[in-house]
Amino acid sequence: MHGQSEGVLWGSRIQLEKQLQVISVLQWILSFLIMAGRRTSWVRNWTLWTYFRDYFPIRLVKTHNLSPSRNYIFGYHPHGIFCFGAFCNFSTDVNGFLKKFPGIKPFVTTLAGNFKMPIVRDYLMSVGICPVTRDTIDYILSQNGTGNAVVIVVGGAAESLGCTQGVNRVTLKNRKGFVKVALQKGADLVPVFSFGENEVYRQLVFEEGSILRLFQKKVQKLVGVAPCLFHGRGLFSAESWGFMPYCRPITSVVGEPITVPKIENPSEEVVDHYHTMYMNSLGELFDKYKTEFGMRESDVLVIQ
Repeated sequence: MHGQSEGVLWGSRIQLEKQLQVISVLQWILSFLIMAGRRTSWVRNWTLWTYFRDYFPIRLVKTHNLSPSRNYIFGYHPHGIFCFGAFCNFSTDVNGFLKKFPGIKPFVTTLAGNFKMPIVRDYLMSVGICPVTRDTIDYILSQNGTGNAVVIVVGGAAESLGCTQGVNRVTLKNRKGFVKVALQKGADLVPVFSFGENEVYRQLVFEEGSILRLFQKKVQKLVGVAPCLFHGRGLFSAESWGFMPYCRPITSVVGEPITVPKIENPSEEVVDHYHTMYMNSLGELFDKYKTEFGMRESDVLVIQ
């Protein structure tokens, strides 16, 4: 009898933890959809984030040391649907970013339109999320001392239209603005790849040039948010379709920093040179760790 009661209590505890995990993920999804940060360590260390992390689960892997005497631009890939890895690893301290990279303060950037609603704005700012505007990035990298890491999801909303399970494709070939800013500010470039980010939802991806894909791009340009047609699991059951992501591991691997000189007016050739270095570094990072984090040796990263 005593053993049965213990079993019931243990089962109830597991069920409660699962419910808390679902709630923690749901609040981020809702915030993402409706929405330099005034961060607070209290919010960044909420116990809630532990349940958020464990839902998938999400991991952060360090490959090289980062000097607090430098500033950095982290290029985050891929976007996925909701950037779960970027939020968990860089906007909260649940995976020990500050211990792994002592002296480095991460600032995740997102669309400026997300800051137009007061409550949402304060929530995003409390975890160090900033608008991805030139003024904000300039301030962080030139007026905020050193040891700053601006996290930019380079592929943006356009990339999310092609994110689905089994796809390893990033939008990067013509995204050179972040490299130019890095040169102007003398900020080192750091590639970050999140293995599993595309695996948590299934999306209906339309072919390039199709009427529906053109419609999606038109809407994305008008409102800044890509109208992705996706689904995950149900809120209360993993067997049904719904808005909740599938429980798939996400591992964000922070690569080796690329030392960038400070050049106030870099030529196009110089920008192209460092952009090529960055693309090569991202590809090498993917190839080195892909089999360790759930992919096959034959999987290839497509940079478009």
